[in-house]
Amino acid sequence: MAHLTPPVITPALARTAAPSFRLRSTSLNSVRLRRVFDLFDRNGDGEITVTELHLALDRLGLGADPDELAAAVAAYIRPGRVGLGFDDFEAFHCAIGNALFGDGTAVEPKAEEEEEEMREAFRVFDENGDGYISAAELQAVLDKLGLLEGRSIDGVRRMIAAVDRDRDGRVDFFEFKNMMHTIELAAS
Repeated sequence: MAHLTPPVITPALARTAAPSFRLRSTSLNSVRLRRVFDLFDRNGDGEITVTELHLALDRLGLGADPDELAAAVAAYIRPGRVGLGFDDFEAFHCAIGNALFGDGTAVEPKAEEEEEEMREAFRVFDENGDGYISAAELQAVLDKLGLLEGRSIDGVRRMIAAVDRDRDGRVDFFEFKNMMHTIELAAS
């Protein structure tokens, strides 16, 4: 599907865009984008409506004007659909990335670039910056995303226990990195 009209990049979006918007590793980017799509698709119908997208952006603190968002997304919604399918969402994401950061030709990152991307992702969860993701921090992030998994601290503790190799009840950077590589391999 050819999209002739790039999305309009508002000043607010340009100010909040981070280089991690598009990872240099195509496989990590694809895994991450699929997870984002599934999170934003609140009702699980395989489409993200403008309303779902607006709600998700609001919860992440990236408020967008609903009319501007609808105008930007409209060109990517296929005829007969009410929202973005995953392929449409991926094309929309790519177009925004290209508008913000250039053509986005993905190259496999050098080890140090991949390491920095992992550290940036880790810092999203490590809210207090102590070098560990605690159950409370993970629960807070899951709650911000509106995920049901964040409602039960016991469930969050089980999630941590699944990757906590040293059994200290927290996830350090190396455990996080190992988990992310496992997710990447499983998706390949």
